[in-house]
Amino acid sequence: MDKNIKILFDRNKGYLKKHEIPDRKTYIQLLRMVKTDHVVRLKRGVYCDLHAMSNVMIDIGKIIPNGVLCMFSAWFHYQLTTQIPQSMNIAIEKNRKVVLPDYPPISLYYWQREYHELGVVRQKINGYMVNIYNLEKSVCDALKYRTKIGIDVSSEILKSYLKRRDRDISKLNEYAKKMRVEKILRTYLDILL
Repeated sequence: MDKNIKILFDRNKGYLKKHEIPDRKTYIQLLRMVKTDHVVRLKRGVYCDLHAMSNVMIDIGKIIPNGVLCMFSAWFHYQLTTQIPQSMNIAIEKNRKVVLPDYPPISLYYWQREYHELGVVRQKINGYMVNIYNLEKSVCDALKYRTKIGIDVSSEILKSYLKRRDRDISKLNEYAKKMRVEKILRTYLDILL
């Protein structure tokens, strides 16, 4: 790999956007590296070093600006489920158009603004600062989409949450009310507690 390009990739944690490339000569060299499979073009204007691709986490902000890690990706991160996500689950605002890269596999969830912005926190995951829904919002997502993911998965997530020391039931109730799953949460809690 070209020394200058390697320095650029290292500085940007394995990812480069076209505007981060300082000059045309370096850009042409980068395109040559794409043709020889030393660098991967994720989508128009976004390139990735092969070593960065071996990492299970991606820099979501560069690939999908304002995307938020959600559903199975968030549940797995918080160790609420034993199911390994088959793709990166990322929520974006409804009616937004996004061009997805060929790799890694990404499943998009289109949510209304109030649900998309609710409970977003920034966390460092595998060296990347990413947007992810907080623990309580993630649990409420499991309740809201229980028919799509399966009742057994949603109850596993809630049971795992209730075993945690850092749980906050009042915060969970607050999110459940905002997401209109308060009755469902109460039913689950009556059964589990």
